Amino acid sequence: MANGEIFDVTVIGTGPGGYVAAVRAAQMGLKTAIVERDPAGCGGTCLQRGCIPTKALLHTADLYEDFKNRKEYGIVAENVGLDFPAVMSRKDRIVLRLSKGIETYLFKKNKITLFKGHGRLEGAKAVVVKGEGGETRVDTKNVILATGSRPKSLPGITPDGKTILTSDDILKLKEIPKSLVVIGAGAVGMEFASMFARFGSTVTVIEMLPRILPLEDAEISAEAHKVLAKQMTIHTGAKTEAVLKTANGVEVGFHTAQGESKTVTADLLLLAVGRGPVTDGLNLESTKAQLDRGYVKTSALMATDEPGLYAIGDVVALPDRPHPQLAHVASAEGIGVAERLAGHAVEALNYDRIPSATYCRPETAGVGLTEAEAKKRGYDVRVGRFNFGSLAKPRILGHPEGLVKVVSEAKYDEVLGVHMVGPHATDLISEACVALRLEATTEEIFRTVHPHPTLPEALMQAAEAVYGHAIDA
Repeated sequence: MANGEIFDVTVIGTGPGGYVAAVRAAQMGLKTAIVERDPAGCGGTCLQRGCIPTKALLHTADLYEDFKNRKEYGIVAENVGLDFPAVMSRKDRIVLRLSKGIETYLFKKNKITLFKGHGRLEGAKAVVVKGEGGETRVDTKNVILATGSRPKSLPGITPDGKTILTSDDILKLKEIPKSLVVIGAGAVGMEFASMFARFGSTVTVIEMLPRILPLEDAEISAEAHKVLAKQMTIHTGAKTEAVLKTANGVEVGFHTAQGESKTVTADLLLLAVGRGPVTDGLNLESTKAQLDRGYVKTSALMATDEPGLYAIGDVVALPDRPHPQLAHVASAEGIGVAERLAGHAVEALNYDRIPSATYCRPETAGVGLTEAEAKKRGYDVRVGRFNFGSLAKPRILGHPEGLVKVVSEAKYDEVLGVHMVGPHATDLISEACVALRLEATTEEIFRTVHPHPTLPEALMQAAEAVYGHAIDA
């Protein structure tokens, strides 16, 4: 027992699910502990080797691209280049500061006890933490598993951290590769592809499915493909057949959608083929919790079959639908569990209202049902579209590509989904999230006066386009 204490809740993992759950539990008056084994510090995959460092690098790519087109903006500058070690150093400083902020500010402010080391369960009422000083038993009334995920590989292709890389490995590069092959065109793959293409690498993307960003609305995926294909070579409907390491890098053989056999060579290969759960070493066998292909099975309220044991985030398998592996999902789930443990009646998360966000350029984002999913569920669908290029602000920014698409229900005019590709789409989607939360109508969106000239006018106009009233500039 740790100092004779019994905690109300102990969280294993300090990622965006874990630390947010711990903070909310403490705010609700629960005596809270949290466990982290990563020697790099707190923050989990998202902060240490995922969302945050990747977006820091993507921001640099955005700035670099704009400066390379400086003459269009009337900027006079000579010898614009990229100091890649400085770019990576800035990324590392951002990560370190945020990680230390979690530990030295958030945890201390909220009186959360941090145990550093590998945590394993002894039933649902105790966590044994193995750290540098030996083992510590943490007695607790409840446990929240927030252990996250790690990159997957492909059969027969083993990452080596040098030539064949995961998304973890590529964040440690010392120099920009002259050429890069990316297998997988989901959010992770397309973000790195867009980043390194703009840094100057020759990039080839190979995707097994018929389109890039396959979780987005099909029309949004198609528009993103059209713009991104100007930066790189993209093969969809393609099957990777073989990967061979060579003296100069890697050789990737694949079949195109048309059945043609092709080979591409590059300095590096990035595997961006999804992520798998981190449940090894947790001693879940000591509980009644059930696993599904390594994921922890939970109810809609994130409860496992073991009373007092909960799971949130990337490690979860839901009973009736795929579980989105997104940082903001983990945070929302963690808040819900913490508040329920404190005695509040908090409803289950509505996964139809979870926003997606991909930070390549152009950015994509969406919330709610796609047009195809809405029709599949039997809705009488009406759609409105509006191109960013018809607005003043995107042209002022120099990025007029893309569109906003509103999916609505014909009889009651309720907004079912909003999907977009274009400048700052990942920021613009939040207005749509509120609209869906409030079960707003398209009329309520377009009758809300938006400031001019701004990017959110595109959503207003797309809502008007449902009625055929959009004003094309």
